[in-house]
Amino acid sequence: MTHYIPKNKKDEKEMLDLLEISSFEDLISIIPENLRIADGLLGLEKGISEYELELYIKSLSNNDISKDDLLCFSGGGVYDHFVPKVIDFIASRSEFNTAYTPYQPEVSQGTLQYIYEFQSMICELSGLDISNASLYDGASALAEACSLAVNHTGCKRVLLSGMINPNYIDVVKTYLKYRDVTIEVLPVLDGITNFDEIKNTTMENVACIAVQSPNFYGYLEDWKQYADFLKEHKSLLIAVSDPISLSILEPPGNLNVDIYVGEGQPLGNHLSYGGPNLGLFSIKENLKRKLPGRVVGMTSDINDKQGFVLTLQTREQHIRRSKATSNICTNQGLLALRAVIYMSLIGKEGLPKLAQLCFNKSQYAAEKISKLDGFKLFQNKRDFIKEFVVETKFLGVKIKEAAEKKGFLFDSVDKHLIKFSFTEKRTKEDIEKLIEFLKSYNE
Repeated sequence: MTHYIPKNKKDEKEMLDLLEISSFEDLISIIPENLRIADGLLGLEKGISEYELELYIKSLSNNDISKDDLLCFSGGGVYDHFVPKVIDFIASRSEFNTAYTPYQPEVSQGTLQYIYEFQSMICELSGLDISNASLYDGASALAEACSLAVNHTGCKRVLLSGMINPNYIDVVKTYLKYRDVTIEVLPVLDGITNFDEIKNTTMENVACIAVQSPNFYGYLEDWKQYADFLKEHKSLLIAVSDPISLSILEPPGNLNVDIYVGEGQPLGNHLSYGGPNLGLFSIKENLKRKLPGRVVGMTSDINDKQGFVLTLQTREQHIRRSKATSNICTNQGLLALRAVIYMSLIGKEGLPKLAQLCFNKSQYAAEKISKLDGFKLFQNKRDFIKEFVVETKFLGVKIKEAAEKKGFLFDSVDKHLIKFSFTEKRTKEDIEKLIEFLKSYNE
């Protein structure tokens, strides 16, 4: 397995000093000039990516892929994206790994600064005004958003799209179980929330509507039509979205969405057997006094030196419990740090390119699968970014079990529906192997 080993000019000088020489040229002076590579050109082939190098190194071993390794085509909010080794290296540095919790700004400036940067990046992705320091995961972020809407509007009905991740819906029901709140799951038509039926729904006492895009089946929903519809009502609109897909979608804030929530695991965090994860949460400015969790702000001291502090602390630890916006007492600090490192490395241009890679691979796979006997794209839909649903004449659970025995992992979402997700890690060879398995499958 490859590892990230940094070397800078200071490290180089220390090595040269240890050898008691002054420069790299002195180190290689023993090599005759005529035997040296001209202009530093080694005659090597074009460089490959870190992930391609990792795959190549694995291929050199006798045991290319262990029996426990599965090609992951599973999704549903947590995805098998590539995590560069530099993220593990930086995040494991002692000043981050053992960082002091940010209650006292004078001893936790580093922690406060990276949280501030994290908040800024999530605001830029979502197009909204304020982000908190993170919550536990995408599901709890949605539950907190619904709770905020209830607190802000004073209304007691929460409308959730039937195409929201069912695990998220379960968490919302658990959160609001004892708050005298009615949770209604909105009807679905052909894998999309049925907006026509919603227009005919009475909006009396509705605190919010929550819509996921790409939704649980992977298909795009239209947040704008919900925002336009809600202009006549005091209900809030909550957008749920994968942050990487969000890099090529119109930001929710530009579409007049009130709250954005999402799962931050794809931003530089490993699958890790299902956790821990990272909840993303951002809002319009008018909701800031209702925001759960902690918020870091930038300020200046008496010497006009830049510093960072906790600016909003409306949690039950800081004010009377009856006045608290939430009992969320922490944020996923280390995972938020990893997300900051990841987004800094990938950059504004790299994140959309990454999403485009996922799009290209999923569309390629969809085209191949749609031509197989016994399989077809659900409702012939192609408006997805990295995951989609396939109808099959076989039982979904049976084909999923058979796939795992052959080294493939994907999801069964209904009796005759299976779902595939494609990240940048899935090579053309991986996809062809999956196609061959589906082609040869027979109950």
